[in-house]
Amino acid sequence: MTEHEQPRPAGEKLQKVLARLGLASRREIETWIAEGRVKVNGAAATLGQRVDANDAIALDGRLLKREEITGSVRRVLIYNKPDGEICTRDDPEGRPTVFDRLPRPKEGRWINIGRLDINTTGLLLFTTDGELANRLMHPSYQMDREYAVRVRGEVTEEMLENLKTGVMLEDGPAKFTDIKEAPGGEGFNHWYHCVVMEGRNREVRRLWESQGLVVSRLKRVRFGPVFLTSELTMGRWREMDQREVDILSAEVGLTPQALPAMKEKTRDKLDRLQRKSAKPVDVRGKRVLRPAKDEAGEGARPSRAPRREDAEQRAPRGRKESAERREGGRGTPVAERPSDVKKRQPRPAVELSERPARKPRPAAPGKRPTSGDGQRPGFGRKR
Repeated sequence: MTEHEQPRPAGEKLQKVLARLGLASRREIETWIAEGRVKVNGAAATLGQRVDANDAIALDGRLLKREEITGSVRRVLIYNKPDGEICTRDDPEGRPTVFDRLPRPKEGRWINIGRLDINTTGLLLFTTDGELANRLMHPSYQMDREYAVRVRGEVTEEMLENLKTGVMLEDGPAKFTDIKEAPGGEGFNHWYHCVVMEGRNREVRRLWESQGLVVSRLKRVRFGPVFLTSELTMGRWREMDQREVDILSAEVGLTPQALPAMKEKTRDKLDRLQRKSAKPVDVRGKRVLRPAKDEAGEGARPSRAPRREDAEQRAPRGRKESAERREGGRGTPVAERPSDVKKRQPRPAVELSERPARKPRPAAPGKRPTSGDGQRPGFGRKR
């Protein structure tokens, strides 16, 4: 070792170790450390502290077992969030949460990857691996999010250009990397598909509102390589298989991790829970999510006909390169959905496309990455 070389610190950062257990995201664990809830070898932990296999780690006075620290499992769920559920574990008002329908993991707990507003529906991911959750949410990995949005009001070409060029919101500049008009809508109601590269609070709604327009419906249909397809009906969840988890892990530079073998009895139990997940949930006896009652009378069975808006969202959309991409710039276009390519073939509820893993672009010191920085082109579709 030369005099200029520094010895490499031993062990891993404490918040990274705890996040990998699925206890919480890395940011939340950093808050726990600052609050003094975590101790290492009997002393209060500090931010950035490194630990190894010989250190005793305690959370809220409970000593974590060695097998807990070394044997974390990376599981991922995809969930089609209904309207009216909130993205929190406990709500003082007793409202339904996105965790109420999910199965209880044997190890760790589910961490939601990003959030959706109470009135926003669609794709939501959960994992037991805090490191995976942290990377998927971190702006440096630029995970694109695609939304189907119904806008009320007259939309002009000038407005669309403003939204793609960028507008200044109260928390900084923001923009859509691509916008495509979708079939459907009548009068002043029009459907669009738009893509953002960040997960800022109410970003999609605020972007449209900056042009004097009102968002009447909002549904997330894609998160990075994961598509929400029609087989996963609203209120249902599905666990990703080994191949799908590996693709998602590679997106953020994580090495593959084998899923534990599942017993037939456990698999049957999960299948029953999946079938049951779409039914109304009684949340602490305060509110039950039920289909709207038919006008024919109290408790009449609702029609099975698909809602027009849902059908409009799934309508085929041609893929046209945006002007930004034609000119050689970087940006993520609205994706051509796998269902548009193979309509009549059975499809899984989650469809992923393989692409090489990307390394995060480090942000300049003191500069917050914006929605236009470090974007990547859309990935290849299955043919």
